[in-house]
Amino acid sequence: MRYRRFGRTELAMPVISCGGMRYQFKWQDVPPSEIPPDNQANLEATIHRAIELGINHIETARGYGSSEMQLGQVLPKLPREEIIVQTKVAPQADAREFLKIFETSMKYLRLDHVDLLSLHGINNRELLRWSLQKNGCVTAARRLQKEGRVRFVGFSTHATTDVILDTIESGEFDYVNLHWYFVNHLNWPAVVAAHRRDMGVFIISPNDKGGKLYEPPPKLVELCAPLTPMIFNDLYCLARPQVHTLSCGASRPQDFHEHVRALEHYDDAAAIVAPIEKRLRAEMEQQLGPDWCNGWCEGLPEYVDVPDQINVLEILRLWTYAKSLDLVSWGKMRYNLLGQADHWFPGQNAAAFDEGKMRSVLQKSPFRERIPGLLREAHAMLFDKPKARLSQST
Repeated sequence: MRYRRFGRTELAMPVISCGGMRYQFKWQDVPPSEIPPDNQANLEATIHRAIELGINHIETARGYGSSEMQLGQVLPKLPREEIIVQTKVAPQADAREFLKIFETSMKYLRLDHVDLLSLHGINNRELLRWSLQKNGCVTAARRLQKEGRVRFVGFSTHATTDVILDTIESGEFDYVNLHWYFVNHLNWPAVVAAHRRDMGVFIISPNDKGGKLYEPPPKLVELCAPLTPMIFNDLYCLARPQVHTLSCGASRPQDFHEHVRALEHYDDAAAIVAPIEKRLRAEMEQQLGPDWCNGWCEGLPEYVDVPDQINVLEILRLWTYAKSLDLVSWGKMRYNLLGQADHWFPGQNAAAFDEGKMRSVLQKSPFRERIPGLLREAHAMLFDKPKARLSQST
């Protein structure tokens, strides 16, 4: 394993983290007696394999159902000074409720402190306000820090880039969990801003949200050779020193193995990624044109400024990579969450919109004449039946 300084926390963070949202039994709290022994055994085997590989950052959340409870069966048996434990609690309008939820997390984890506490999902301005207001959730988290129950305070986010930037620039957080990878360059300004403030940078879900790379289309496999798409994406991210760790949401012990293989190329990441990235971008330009590839997101409004909150920016991002690199299965997975996932994947799909109203908010886009047609094309390509988020499943 390789390690990077996690910003001003000074923690030696493994470049691969063990995310805790895929190996648990349920997305809801359940009595411990209901957890099947084979599920618990698999979770514990996954943790032990992570530790064997040097992946000593274990990341979970109160919102991950039985994950914390099940981790509480194994984490207290590990040398506490050798593991980095992170949990996440969603912002609340009343900080007392935030603290109450934190106490539930600690009861389940069976630990006296966590190394990293995230405000989970600062995804819009209301949640940011709850976090930063006087005697709000950040104040509560800092109180826990003074008590020795939390070492460092950060936030996770699925927000639009402007909200992420404002949260970073508040100066209140030690680190951030955010989305950034080959198929999503939009948050790079936030990565840069976090680096400027010496914050730790944790990349959320580069395998799944980053292209469903555990089931890559043949075209992507061919273009990424001799690497696999997953290894390419890992190295693409880790070639940037501003990025410190990538989440591997493991559901079984062997899920780490491809990421560990990526580290065989760690010292030459930038050099080995460059020709593959060039090949991918050349294919995208051949399919979509260089003007589109270089400027498709220029001047696009965020969903909150679009009539009916149609998420034009996200839809066109999905269409761009689905159309050019055959990432249709991934595009469908993401597109069909629109309108179904609240602030975790906000905005609506392009099933219906008033073209006149749409054009009125596209005046700054160099592609304003094309975009209404592309939105209809994206809907025809990607719409399936609406999907529920994993956390909405039973």
